[in-house]
Amino acid sequence: MKRGFMQLCLFLLPALACLPGRAEIVVTDVGGTTIKLAAPARRIISLAPNITELVFAAGAGDRLVGNVEFGEYPPAVKAVPKIGGYARFDLEAIMALKPDLILGWESGNDAASISRLRSMGLTVHLSEVDRIEDIAGEIERIGKLAGTEAIAGPVAVAFRQRHAKLLARYSGRPPVNVFYQIWKQPLMTVNSRQIISDVISLCGGRNVFAQLPGLAPTVSIEAVIAANPEAIVASGMGDVRPEWLDDWKRWRTLAAVSRGNLYFVPPDLIQRHTPRILDGAELLCAHLEAARGKRSR
Repeated sequence: MKRGFMQLCLFLLPALACLPGRAEIVVTDVGGTTIKLAAPARRIISLAPNITELVFAAGAGDRLVGNVEFGEYPPAVKAVPKIGGYARFDLEAIMALKPDLILGWESGNDAASISRLRSMGLTVHLSEVDRIEDIAGEIERIGKLAGTEAIAGPVAVAFRQRHAKLLARYSGRPPVNVFYQIWKQPLMTVNSRQIISDVISLCGGRNVFAQLPGLAPTVSIEAVIAANPEAIVASGMGDVRPEWLDDWKRWRTLAAVSRGNLYFVPPDLIQRHTPRILDGAELLCAHLEAARGKRSR
């Protein structure tokens, strides 16, 4: 019996040696750093609100053990411990959570703090979404890192399809000159490299300050009057239309004012690099379509 068992083992060993093992997960982040995981991440920390949403979109919300302030969507994330804000996070709190993957935001997180995390032996993947189409790819990368490709893949496909439909419907419409106002004091807008400007283009709009340097440049009232936008779109801080949007009504010579084209889009739907940006795009596209309809009056 023993001899037979040994013969069986000798027969099986070569076959077992040929069986594929668990493949290492390899992803290159936006900074060019190669991220390697021996197995899908099980303890993930997000260092930005937009990344938190992407984690849930990729089907990895149950792997999230650390979150940042203002990372409040979807509602299930409110139960996840906070480790500070995206601009300043608590390194000790992060270490205590024993993450096997940290997802950071290249332009939003402090570079020195990211370097410190990496020097402490933690795996940090950085993302930077500059265009609407980049969102789907980021969902796929997170899905790969978390082993949730079966969920992330279809979500990414659906996002691309919805984006394509909006492009087909609105991008070829007659252009509308748009001033997008982030804030009142200082008076801030966006340039062409900001994803909000990409949403404006998707809707057939034309950002009147696209050429300015800096993602969120400061402008003067005189510059806005000189640009004479056909529509002024504001975001503000929450879901309520900011009162200061109506301050423009004193400048009656502005096309946006004379035609009643002062519009609001909730910031969470247009300023966060998440799948919800297409909800914001639909609102903005509807506003610009309304502006076009007022041209014949």
